[in-house]
Amino acid sequence: MANDIVIRAEGLGKKYLIGHAAERERYVALRDVLVRGAHNLWRKTADVTRGRAIFAGGTVEEFWALRNISFEVRRGEVLGIIGHNGAGKSTLLKILSRITEPSAGRVTIRGRVASLLEVGTGFHPELTGRENIYLNGAILGMTRAEIRRKFDEIVAFADVEKFLDTPVKRYSVGMRFRLAFAVAAHLEPEILLVDEVLAVGDAEFQKKCLGKMSEVAGGGRTVLFVSHNMAAVETLCPRSMHLASGAVVGNGESREIVGVYLREHRFRARAAHLQQRKLQEGLILNRVFLSSFDIRSGDPIDIRIEFEARATGQLYDCAVLFYSAKGVRIALVDTRESGLLPFRFRNGTFAFIVHISALPLVEGDFTIGLYLVSTEFAGDLLELADLAVTAPRSERGFVTYPSEARGVVILSSLTSVVQDYEGVTVS
Repeated sequence: MANDIVIRAEGLGKKYLIGHAAERERYVALRDVLVRGAHNLWRKTADVTRGRAIFAGGTVEEFWALRNISFEVRRGEVLGIIGHNGAGKSTLLKILSRITEPSAGRVTIRGRVASLLEVGTGFHPELTGRENIYLNGAILGMTRAEIRRKFDEIVAFADVEKFLDTPVKRYSVGMRFRLAFAVAAHLEPEILLVDEVLAVGDAEFQKKCLGKMSEVAGGGRTVLFVSHNMAAVETLCPRSMHLASGAVVGNGESREIVGVYLREHRFRARAAHLQQRKLQEGLILNRVFLSSFDIRSGDPIDIRIEFEARATGQLYDCAVLFYSAKGVRIALVDTRESGLLPFRFRNGTFAFIVHISALPLVEGDFTIGLYLVSTEFAGDLLELADLAVTAPRSERGFVTYPSEARGVVILSSLTSVVQDYEGVTVS
């Protein structure tokens, strides 16, 4: 029924203008510099008078983060939104949250919206956890009486009771996220928008997040859930929408949409598809490179994490994350065990090389991510490289169990037989 539709997007588009520097000439006369400066000043003045934004650079390129997006969401529906990095998922949620305006089309929303798009948005680092609950709740539209009524429940969910009167600037990334999610989830909105809720936090808290979102959905409220965790999408969302290059390429039953997404993922080039990522001022993650992007289970593998430093600083934590094709984290390498961290970097390039002597994964498709903590950055970076694992060599010639029956990890063991075992103890 039309009255059940709480979100309707019609021809939605979002355009950004990107300035590019003109190609530099080797020799430039002073006259050319003065003429070019006058031209740029005239152009910027014209832009201001016509109400256009000002951009640096010789040319301006149009980039459509979203183009011609149309869909409807009904009251009480849980819609998954999936797609690779840069597909437009977060841009869509920012439009629905009224953080940014669309460049084309329109969106109609009926009901109070709460969004959890960036960890700790609205938190003041100098205020305590207690004060930030009231501040963040007010930003999200809760009354003081409503916050007071929900306060104990929020604190218990976030598990930060011991640190309630500690300034948030001293919280870890995980603590800030737990508190931010707890406030947003207890707002009781008609519509809840969540972007990659499972990227931060331990397994226990992720389970609590999924349980809370199931509770919200079960209460007849609407949830839009963006995640790289395909297993969570299939579990929580009866219907999903697949975005690619800013357009909707699939919309339907989650199992079918996720299946198409994963098949597309398997055929992507087996290479480090990372573009440089600026972590902080003066520190860039260049790429994550694998010694082999197709490897047999049980064989050795090296993972090379390459950085470029343009200033001095410190890298405090670096963990290599392994995800299944459905986005479930299944292994982690904690490089702090090497004794090399914290690592002080200076101008130039440096790399961490992680050597795994025998990869214990069952055959399948995996992705590599990182958890990094530096002087001014902390968080997960997902889908940095693809890894295809093939079946191990069978030394005895038998047919191994199918991969779906064996989990994700191969355990190395030695089996022996003990006869006449009465009275024999196992040491």
